[in-house]
Amino acid sequence: MRWMLAIALVLGSFAAHAGAGPGRGLTGNDTGGIIQWTPETDLIYGDIAAAHCARWARIARITSVHRWYGEYVGFRCLVDRRYDPRKAWLYWAR
Repeated sequence: MRWMLAIALVLGSFAAHAGAGPGRGLTGNDTGGIIQWTPETDLIYGDIAAAHCARWARIARITSVHRWYGEYVGFRCLVDRRYDPRKAWLYWAR
């Protein structure tokens, strides 16, 4: 019984640290996030932010851009005022 508890604690600690902190690429949630700046992402950071916010039916708004290595592009996910979640299920019912 103790070995099962020990395994559960070890696996739980690995799972808790799996996505913690800013990493490579994109880090964020439903309210916004950051994208690591590189010359390659400088051309498409708006598309990356829009795709991330689309998961929650929100619109991306870029808040800050720092164009040098080691910095990030910040963005927020805003709720579209025209979006009505009560009517959204009707689209799928058709």
